[in-house]
Amino acid sequence: MTLRAAVKLRDGAVHGDVQTRILRDYVKSTLMPHKYPRIIQYVAELPKTGTGKIDRQSLLKLPVPVD
Repeated sequence: MTLRAAVKLRDGAVHGDVQTRILRDYVKSTLMPHKYPRIIQYVAELPKTGTGKIDRQSLLKLPVPVD
């Protein structure tokens, strides 16, 4: 199983190769190599449960982006 990160950007923020590289470098500098995500996926909204928590099961069902 490949670790993935779902990232919701702030309003007005844009994503691109530079932002992804900065995010990846930051994560690599703070986490152990086996814990950092290999795939960074940008989403419009993080899915929430009825109680307002992030719905992790729905995140697992997101399609894997193809490069």
